[in-house]
Amino acid sequence: MELFEKTLGQVLEEQVSKFPNKEFLVYSDRNLRFTYQEFDERVNNLALGLMEVGMKPGDKLGIWANNVPDWITFMFATAKIGVVLVTVNTNYKSHELAYLVENSDLHTLAIIDSYRDSDYISMVYDLVPELKQHQRGQLKSYKFPKLKNVVLINPEKYRGMYSTFELMLLGSQQPVEKLTEVQKQFDCHDTVNMQYTSGTTGFPKGVMLSHYNILNNGYTVGQCMEYTSEEKLLTCVPMFHCFGCVLALCAIITHGGTMVMTENFDPIHVLASIQKEKCTALYGVPTMFIAELNHPMFDQFDVSSLKTGIMAGALCPIETMKQVMDKMNMKNIIIVYGLTESSPGMTATTIHDDPEIRATTVGKALPNVEVKIVDPESGETLASNRQGEVCCRGYNVMKGYYKNAEATKKAIDKEGWLHSGDLGVMDDNGYLKITGRIKDMIIRGGENVYPREIENFIHEHPAVECVEVVGIPSNKYGESIGAFIKIKAGQLLTEADVHEYCRGKIARFKIPKYIFFVDTYPMTASGKIQKYKLKDVGLKLLKKAGVEVI
Repeated sequence: MELFEKTLGQVLEEQVSKFPNKEFLVYSDRNLRFTYQEFDERVNNLALGLMEVGMKPGDKLGIWANNVPDWITFMFATAKIGVVLVTVNTNYKSHELAYLVENSDLHTLAIIDSYRDSDYISMVYDLVPELKQHQRGQLKSYKFPKLKNVVLINPEKYRGMYSTFELMLLGSQQPVEKLTEVQKQFDCHDTVNMQYTSGTTGFPKGVMLSHYNILNNGYTVGQCMEYTSEEKLLTCVPMFHCFGCVLALCAIITHGGTMVMTENFDPIHVLASIQKEKCTALYGVPTMFIAELNHPMFDQFDVSSLKTGIMAGALCPIETMKQVMDKMNMKNIIIVYGLTESSPGMTATTIHDDPEIRATTVGKALPNVEVKIVDPESGETLASNRQGEVCCRGYNVMKGYYKNAEATKKAIDKEGWLHSGDLGVMDDNGYLKITGRIKDMIIRGGENVYPREIENFIHEHPAVECVEVVGIPSNKYGESIGAFIKIKAGQLLTEADVHEYCRGKIARFKIPKYIFFVDTYPMTASGKIQKYKLKDVGLKLLKKAGVEVI
């Protein structure tokens, strides 16, 4: 497949010329609809408004918001003027926000007023008290000297902050030719998007992605599902993550389809929007699909319009994949594997792969991407069917970590191979299976145990909705195996039941010593389970129960 060299702004304008009156962005719950042409006008007004408040190519604009309608407007407005959009995790608190604002050299921060239990406005005022002292556009922050503007993504007025309405009004009074001039200062190989790694394993790092990275990755993944301009994609995954802004948005914009959005994930809103808009595709992490399938009202919704979609972001239980294919009519659902640093797709299944392949592997290397398995210790390339670290090379590899040459050097070797930190096995036909993270591997008494294998086995029990397996510190074995199980509604399950289910069917050293029954898991804002936190949860539960860890 030939790669194309265009910017996000160029792709949007091409689609506007083809489909001016076609719906591009839909919020079904409030019947909010923008055609391609209407959306582009909003983008141009916001882009010109941002230029009027001092933004220029290379500057950074942070967006701290859930999937509000103007999230996508900001993505294209910044892209049209060469500004880097820095996506901010909605679960961040003050300390994390302060780190990101400083580390990324933010020029402008766009926020909503609040999210869940977080008052964003209060947090920003606490971090930047000068906002209440200076007029808009004249901010001088002692702690963040590079921060010049704060924008509230709604029409309300707060001291020292612009509103998106005001910026668009300001931009609407400027000649659109200004955009043509500024676009001569950058191209598709410049950074357009910066996403901070989740921080679940250490300090967040800013992953720099170019127009070239994300547009080609989105288009290629769309091709795996044979997208056309008739596609209507229900997007309930966060836009601040690559799953939303690349695999969803860039796949749709490059194919001329329609984005149907939900501001927050809610299984009822998702199912209702699918029925109302007759969506053809749906994305989600496994926990989202499980919540939809297990909702008591699931059978009351018509999801027959669905045909394809993506399950990604976490290791997928085989049984969940089969249920999505059967009960949600998504016969052509695919798996995409990768990480933010690979824009994010590295491998994918296609709609032509057998259901068994799509349920048990993460597919083959995407076109124009190389994937190999290496020995984590020696770096030696391994033959088929041997487990090692998954690496990739190609157009999708990030430009690097912002202001962190050392971490970039560790992630991308001299030959241009990106090291994922994930363990996998590739078969003779090039299909990849992910067996876990290198750091997730459990070593019990010298035996290597891979959580994925045990999770797949336990998940087949009819009473189990979800299961996550981690290592629990042990004085005797180094690590013992702990299984955190969420039971299906209306089902009963005991520790003895789980042990009996495993006995004689998997090796003794793989049988979990500790069984924990939980209602929820610690999650990132993008829906990923934070396994590293489960170890501490397990130790606390054992201590509470008076169980001595041996």
